[in-house]
Amino acid sequence: MDVEHTSNKLVPQRQNAPALARSAGSDEDLIGLWIRGKSANTAEAYRRDVSQFMRFFSGSLHYVRLEDLWEWHDELRDEGRSVATIARKLAALKSLFTFGHKIGVLPVNVGGALALPKIPSQLSQRILTESETQLLLHDEKSVRNTVLLQLFYASGARVSELVGISWESVRARRSPKGAAKGQITLLGKGSKTRSVLLTTGVWTQLQALRASELADGHGQADDPLFRSAKGGPLSRQQMWRIVRSAARRAGLPQKVSPHWLRHAHASHALDRGAPVHLVKETLGHESLATTSKYAHARPDDSSSNYLDI
Repeated sequence: MDVEHTSNKLVPQRQNAPALARSAGSDEDLIGLWIRGKSANTAEAYRRDVSQFMRFFSGSLHYVRLEDLWEWHDELRDEGRSVATIARKLAALKSLFTFGHKIGVLPVNVGGALALPKIPSQLSQRILTESETQLLLHDEKSVRNTVLLQLFYASGARVSELVGISWESVRARRSPKGAAKGQITLLGKGSKTRSVLLTTGVWTQLQALRASELADGHGQADDPLFRSAKGGPLSRQQMWRIVRSAARRAGLPQKVSPHWLRHAHASHALDRGAPVHLVKETLGHESLATTSKYAHARPDDSSSNYLDI
């Protein structure tokens, strides 16, 4: 059976196409199948990128050619979009066309021949020095915000891993010398959990926050670790604003984000002699290569100890 195209209707090439393909009766159906199972943030970003391309192309995905993708690339470049942004948008389309072809909806994987623009490494520009990090961490007046900033750095957590986290995810630990420490359990990518040890200093701040929360009638196991003024957990946007505000107070000119503190954790720990495999486990990296790149971001800085926090 040949492909029949009407408006933006997509008809599978073969009558014996799998049920998944038969359910993709339109471009919108195909996009819905493609983003199914992805996180809400990823799905929203993918849909936004594809919608932007569809407005540019003004036609069905079935008729897209490689030349159309490169024309869009040129338009994005002319608009002044960064190489990273263009690469991300093209990667989304590449993934969509690969998926559509794999399930038998699209006759040709037009994205298969699409080479993504290479992104120059800017990791070293996003790593705070240790002194900059200490300024950012210790000029905050709010106990809650202080703990949030310190946890971003001390645990190397992603924003998504601290949003909505509750008190049941933290518990006390004792060091061999008897000093009070703690650990936090994070839910990372792919729903994988990992536990990260917390230093005495961070644990002390965390306990001060809990004492304050308990005094206000909160701080129970299922209560949010980082409570907003309305009683619910802080949102991603609120966490970003807290980090940005702390960076401004510290006099940092860059637009610092929470992820910069994750970068700082990796770089500073490696600089101070932490084994690369230990940093990999702490940050929840899938690949050792991802962690190793931090060791080369600032090769002139090094010392023999781990993080000072």
